[in-house]
Amino acid sequence: MPIEAALIKPVVDALMSLLRRGENVHLQSNAEKALHEAIRELLLANPDENKAAARIAIAKAAGILSEDVVLAEDMLRKHRATKSRTAGKSASAHRKRKPAAAPPEPAAKPAATKPRAKKKTS
Repeated sequence: MPIEAALIKPVVDALMSLLRRGENVHLQSNAEKALHEAIRELLLANPDENKAAARIAIAKAAGILSEDVVLAEDMLRKHRATKSRTAGKSASAHRKRKPAAAPPEPAAKPAATKPRAKKKTS
């Protein structure tokens, strides 16, 4: 019994729709994992901003619009602001510095000596 051509297209369309939905679920799952990784990265002492920004972009591209995306973007923005404000500062910047040493004085010239008087011998 041959399958009618009119039934093939709807079946193929339904299968493609299910496949896309499965891919979307998988894509969203990966994007959510990337977003959580971005937040975890930003919580580290020295986060890699580029990795975090890339993971946030993945989540946005997958269509995730949740408070996690907003939180991650806010954390990244605050980290970059703090980093630029504290650039060039280090722990040693808070120590008192020694006063600059006085420039060395030129070597003293030997004092001019007066000719000595000869002792009289008698």
